[in-house]
Amino acid sequence: MKALVTGGARSGKSGFAERLCMTRAPRACYIATAQAYDTEMKERIALHRFQRESAGYDWKTLEEAQALPELLRRLGGLPDIAQIEAWPAAQGSDPASLHASQVAQPSPAPMVLVDCLTLWLSNVLLAADEDGEAASRAAIDELAAAVAQYPGPLVIVTNEVGDGIVPEYPLGRLYRDLSGIMNQRIAHLCDEVFLVTAGIPIELKQLEHKL
Repeated sequence: MKALVTGGARSGKSGFAERLCMTRAPRACYIATAQAYDTEMKERIALHRFQRESAGYDWKTLEEAQALPELLRRLGGLPDIAQIEAWPAAQGSDPASLHASQVAQPSPAPMVLVDCLTLWLSNVLLAADEDGEAASRAAIDELAAAVAQYPGPLVIVTNEVGDGIVPEYPLGRLYRDLSGIMNQRIAHLCDEVFLVTAGIPIELKQLEHKL
């Protein structure tokens, strides 16, 4: 079962996504894509980590800013989340350090929560040396393939960035457009798509008008 959770800033989407995982598996791998560039972001990351730890749920946290598709492919080969303990550090592990001998059969795979796609996309876009749009589109293609192929339960958090004002700068408009394209691609692959507004989640696929 794959689920996409979307919404605006401070809509309650991350909290809902975490609770969704808690109802579907006894433990889960949490992939954090945020990078702590400044004090505010460091505080946000610390708060999210504290809230997860306070919930009493068995989270295994991995931090991955750009190589998300590769990490999903590697996790898809783990028969149980306990094998993540073999990685050199659960917090901030390098996914490339997973030795090939640890990869078992592709199913079952651990419950995974990704938070969030839009931060991941901004990391990819800003890291591109030249053509950021081409690099981002290629990364979105790779991500979509990794999501489609992931053999276990997967909950993915993203943001609705196109509901506000039109960004003033070309880079902002490009990021908005790429985010919308990415969200559509991933939503198409998911069994459930939740829109969270004011802390209230609505499952959209059951309400979808099919043409």
